[in-house]
Amino acid sequence: MAKTKTIFVCQNCGVESAKWIGRCPSCKEWNTYHEEIIAPASPRESVFFMNQEKRKPELLDSIKALEKDRQKTNISELDRILGGGMVSGTLILLGGEPGVGKSTLALQLALALKHIKILYVSGEESEEQISLRAQRLKNSNPLCYILCETDLESILTHSENLKPGLIIIDSIQTISTGMLESSAGSVTQVRECAAQLLKYSKITGIPVFLIGHITKDGTLAGPKVLEHIVDVVLYFEGDNNYVYRILRPVKNRFGSIAELGIFEMVETGLREVTNPSEMFINQHDEPLSGIAIAATVDGLRPFLIETQALVSSAVYGTPQRSSTGFDIRRLNMLLAVLEKRAGFRLAVKDVFLNIAGGIKVTDPGIDLAIISAVLSSNLDIPIPREICFAGETGLSGEIRPVSRIEQRIREASKMGFKKIYLSKFHKNVSLKGIEIEVVKIGKIEHLVKSLFS
Repeated sequence: MAKTKTIFVCQNCGVESAKWIGRCPSCKEWNTYHEEIIAPASPRESVFFMNQEKRKPELLDSIKALEKDRQKTNISELDRILGGGMVSGTLILLGGEPGVGKSTLALQLALALKHIKILYVSGEESEEQISLRAQRLKNSNPLCYILCETDLESILTHSENLKPGLIIIDSIQTISTGMLESSAGSVTQVRECAAQLLKYSKITGIPVFLIGHITKDGTLAGPKVLEHIVDVVLYFEGDNNYVYRILRPVKNRFGSIAELGIFEMVETGLREVTNPSEMFINQHDEPLSGIAIAATVDGLRPFLIETQALVSSAVYGTPQRSSTGFDIRRLNMLLAVLEKRAGFRLAVKDVFLNIAGGIKVTDPGIDLAIISAVLSSNLDIPIPREICFAGETGLSGEIRPVSRIEQRIREASKMGFKKIYLSKFHKNVSLKGIEIEVVKIGKIEHLVKSLFS
């Protein structure tokens, strides 16, 4: 009989060591090594795979894969993220902050697929809690089965008997296998359970939807190999102070990662936001200074957001700089460009910036809108509502072109804007069928004269 052995595993990156180490040599984190017992393989290890036929090499040209093999989720925002639906045998991993709505989205997915059997496995909640959430969502599915179980072998046994069309596991950190003696949630357990589920999914063709916890650093808990094992990695982002949630892919073997889905948390669950521009643009009774609308693109999806700036005299000796939803270092750069190239003395003033809607924007195409909002607040002159902006600012004060400018212009026109400012260096911009005035500028000085002269 083989003896059990003890190893020490870094709970942050999964690196193994024969002895305890204070600092991990791989990820450089302190006190992350935990002792784990590796038991000899159990006879249950291959109980679900031992009778499978050995696969043989096949010619690539003889393998037929059709787009109709994708399973629609009946949630349009999720279908867009997945590239049109779930592929047979795919393993999807969803991560996010506690309370952001991961379990709600998973249950809405289970209730939306009414034509196939759904096996919803919960290792964190009871049947009664899931039933109460389903009542709050005001939806039902006669083919949705609930299983509160944390043993992987038991889950696979029930799946073999039920033959579902989709398996949802909430969460992977609560599942453990009898082949290992370490506790659930450890690096070895998460890695082994994910590998077994992947093998089961590929053999049976059943899509598996996993929910994963994240660490305080915002990354998925468990070994990094977990993200390599799965086919799709999704991050559910949001702030508890706001009702909007963003579903963003960081890996997708069957589609693009340049898409994103937007949801609104309401009393009856997550509502899909089909027109995000309306969400991020606030309506005001009268024109206000310090507000500019930016035509931005996140991935392949264009939308308009409102940038808000406040410039005031520094009460305390040192001027303050504050930014919400935008990189503070880039804001400081833009303020330095304004002072050097346009002659505005902002070094002695407090500057506060906010991106409406509680989202974080990394698109450099909103530089022009931020500069316009700062100048509007500094001069206390409102910018007309029908104007929006799309342009990147360089250190020499030039307005640089941005990507997907035609999509930005079309989105602005669709939302009723009459004028858009962009870089004069854009070439061959097609405006066919677009009713909007395009103002091309080359430098910040030209922007100041055009807007506030």
